[in-house]
Amino acid sequence: MRLRSVNTRTQDGIRSLRTTLQYVLCQVLESTTMSRNYLGHLSERDPLHGYLQHDIQPQINGASCSSKYRVFGLNGSNDVYLYEDRNTGTKVIGKFFRTSRKRDAIKADSRLTREFDNLCMMRNSGLTGRPHHVARPLGRNYSLNALLVTECCEGQLLSEVILEAIHHHDHGKLYHKLTALAYFLSSFHNRTAIGVGVDFHQDCAYMDSLINKLSEIRAIGESQAAELYWLRDQWRNQPRMWQDQQVLVHGDATPENFMFGNELQVIAFDLERTKRADRVFDAGRIAGELKHFFMQATGNKYAADPFIGHFLWEYACHFPNRDSAFQSITGRTPFHMGITLLRIARNSWVEGEYRHRLIGEAIECLRRY
Repeated sequence: MRLRSVNTRTQDGIRSLRTTLQYVLCQVLESTTMSRNYLGHLSERDPLHGYLQHDIQPQINGASCSSKYRVFGLNGSNDVYLYEDRNTGTKVIGKFFRTSRKRDAIKADSRLTREFDNLCMMRNSGLTGRPHHVARPLGRNYSLNALLVTECCEGQLLSEVILEAIHHHDHGKLYHKLTALAYFLSSFHNRTAIGVGVDFHQDCAYMDSLINKLSEIRAIGESQAAELYWLRDQWRNQPRMWQDQQVLVHGDATPENFMFGNELQVIAFDLERTKRADRVFDAGRIAGELKHFFMQATGNKYAADPFIGHFLWEYACHFPNRDSAFQSITGRTPFHMGITLLRIARNSWVEGEYRHRLIGEAIECLRRY
């Protein structure tokens, strides 16, 4: 993408974007936790302009012969932008898989194909509209730096709801939205169950990669690594970790990848990592993220427990026997919470002292085999 009408300083800013959120909604862009950075307007000579005007916009509100797009940089893990037609107010989200930081064209094209196909697959399963909605893909263009274009929806990020509960004590709203998320995820999972048992070896291999990364950055020593490997094997030997059937999981169930509308509406996006796994891969990650948010903000590692328990209990209500489902799910959750905390701890933005707290809490979770 070229923004020829943007000055050099702004272009440097584009190249340096380090984003942490994706597929941001219009309403959220105005919030304190999610900001948009105006970068300029898209040159009409840029091939992207023609693609948006003639291929994407007609799917929303008809073709326009005089589109002029304002461009905003968003906070996301890839190069993610919002494009707004000044004449019609139409907004779409563009996500580039091939960037100055990720130059491998084959990998970029593969990731684009995977996410586009996953979005279509989950929408075809009925996750459209209310109360469950997966962001609508509007187009993919491999020649434009492996570009995915999706609709721009409206709502509030789960991360924002969590922060409101922490800083403004709006606990009721968080409980309500976790009920909605449990409903969404149970629908996401139950519609895609195939009757094949889970392969817990995959989860163990993922834990190995996390241990290796933490060892490389010297976040853990040999004794901690040895304990983590031992704990991995204890979980591997637990029959309950093998007893459920595979479902499609979101794969990156973080508070930045779910938004809420009114009542029980949930909007999901960023399905690049969707795969077949244990349903608790998603549920446990949400639980681990809640633990992290509250522990980081309050210093109290127990502060999130009521919300975690509520979320898992609400998830279990979508099974014929709620009590047995809850017992089964909570029996597997500590493992996935543990690896979620390890996953967070490996990030470069995590400061040393807090990283050690995350790792310590992860080990405590994993000891509950």
